[in-house]
Amino acid sequence: RLAQVGLVISALLLGVAASMFLQTTYGLQLEKTINGLLAIDSVQIWWYITRSAGIIAYLLLWFSTAWGLAVSNKILDPILHRMFTFDFHQFISLLAIGFLILHISVLTLDRYLPFTWAQVLVPFIEPYRPLWVGIGIISFYLILLVTVTFYMRRRIGMRTFRLIHVLSLVGYLGATLHGLYAGTDAPLLAMQIMYKGTLLVVVFLLAYWIIAALQ
Repeated sequence: RLAQVGLVISALLLGVAASMFLQTTYGLQLEKTINGLLAIDSVQIWWYITRSAGIIAYLLLWFSTAWGLAVSNKILDPILHRMFTFDFHQFISLLAIGFLILHISVLTLDRYLPFTWAQVLVPFIEPYRPLWVGIGIISFYLILLVTVTFYMRRRIGMRTFRLIHVLSLVGYLGATLHGLYAGTDAPLLAMQIMYKGTLLVVVFLLAYWIIAALQ
């Protein structure tokens, strides 16, 4: 588990370092060389990368949220060992954060609609759809907080852990709103079906959990 946390932190630091390096003289020379091979100065290339990373991160986040609700509802207990379902849920969350970091880092390289590091880390200061981008940033911090508490359960106690874990639902909802209203490809029918379809699955599992808890 410590190795997994170290991997996520390393990916974050590597993304920041790579972005800073590409803005130096040597970085620009390297970028020019790579561009000769792969044409990375195309306006569309960074958009494709950041949107692909964002969509994958969203689907992983949805899968993690749905899986967590299924574990809470004990739906998977008859077919899978509970230790496996819990660890798998944790792994999916870390993988989602990895793609979120990629999604955020690439935004600083986009030349068509460039973002600064302040704009991708501080909510509501970006001129492009500031409300929905800001909600996405806050959702990222909530998801990061919930994931970190995986490794602090013994220190903070299970009651506090479960209360903080509820924020994962808020983070998922924020990510859905961010994708629907900040994503440049959100008007496409396929994207609308993806966002709304996955949201309905989470709503169903949440309603199932609430009804079971009340009973």
